[in-house]
Amino acid sequence: MHASQPGDRLAGIPSQKERFLNELPSPTMPLSPASLPRGWLHRRRSEEVAPLGRGGIQVSWAQHQSEVREAQRLRYAVFAGEMGARLNTPLPGHDVDLFDDYCEHLLVRDARSLDVIGTYRVLTPSQARRVGSTYSDTEFDLVRLRALRERMVELGRSCVHVDHRHGGVILALWGALTEFMLRNQLDTMIGCASIPMLHNGVVSGDVAASVWAQLRQSHLAPIEHHVRPRLALPVERLDASLPVAPPALISGYLRLGAKVLGPPAWDPDFNTADLPMLLRMADLPSRYRQRFAGA
Repeated sequence: MHASQPGDRLAGIPSQKERFLNELPSPTMPLSPASLPRGWLHRRRSEEVAPLGRGGIQVSWAQHQSEVREAQRLRYAVFAGEMGARLNTPLPGHDVDLFDDYCEHLLVRDARSLDVIGTYRVLTPSQARRVGSTYSDTEFDLVRLRALRERMVELGRSCVHVDHRHGGVILALWGALTEFMLRNQLDTMIGCASIPMLHNGVVSGDVAASVWAQLRQSHLAPIEHHVRPRLALPVERLDASLPVAPPALISGYLRLGAKVLGPPAWDPDFNTADLPMLLRMADLPSRYRQRFAGA
């Protein structure tokens, strides 16, 4: 037996940093005023803390349409190529919908290839008013959230390239999202988190019903924030007793302090059950806030 050195740790036991990264919402599945140009709410490129030393990652917000197209190609590869989603897109090989032109697009790049390897899109309050709704409004009746909308953003279309699904990319995304929220004095995030409908090779809603049965007991939002699905998954007719854990993305959101707003909707295009989720910046645990601030 030898004396342990500062860098030693037991094989197979994750470090504190690795445990932290594994807790983050991993998107492995499925806010600018109308009068101002894309990217106005972000730091100028010369001010960005752009190339991160962590694994050769660069973080930026899309400034041009060509950069948005890069994010849309990644989304298509993940959603259509991996998940088998049926995307009604006007541009082959790209995941494009009517909300994209109104959103801010967060990009993580591989510093060597400059390929986009991770993305989120963010719809701000003013842009949501301009387009007339959020994507979540198309799946849920959000009338009970009307008092939150002035400072509420919608997160969506999150994905990471299959070769880069590690904590560094997720930390970079959430560091930039947190900075964005604080810089622009926004306090609430909403979005739809997906649960696959495939279980043991069979298309079924039982997994989603079981996840919902668990989370309604442990992470349900106050009644004043409950929402209703427009195309509800018929959870009352499904087996909600399966001993399954929520998908990694949902589990990560819950660790950040997110709440579930109601039962899942069925998204026939992506063939997923979507849970409406809400995260208030005030509910973000201090240890995450501190790590994101340094991301």
